[in-house]
Amino acid sequence: MSGTMTLAQPRIRIPRQARAGEVIEIRTLMEHPMESGIRGRNLTAVPRDALVRLLVRMNGETVFAADLGNGTAANPYHVFFVRMQRTSEFEFLWTDERGRSARANARVAVA
Repeated sequence: MSGTMTLAQPRIRIPRQARAGEVIEIRTLMEHPMESGIRGRNLTAVPRDALVRLLVRMNGETVFAADLGNGTAANPYHVFFVRMQRTSEFEFLWTDERGRSARANARVAVA
């Protein structure tokens, strides 16, 4: 991955607080064209440009991972659930075929 080439800023919807044992919903949206490079016979070829991976870590441990492929829509939207036991730091990492990446961080406090 290149540190100088980055993707758009991802959007994350995650609660700021939760109770111990509560299951929270996490939503992510990443603006990306997800260009497959596949076109009809009469059009010129377009270079591929697609996200290949979404990785989410909670306190350094992977809690969600997705390998993305040709069938992934533009601006991928993911929803998943995590059970909270303690205050936690989340790290979100998207990577595309060109080595570009986008990161986001969030914190959920457990009361």
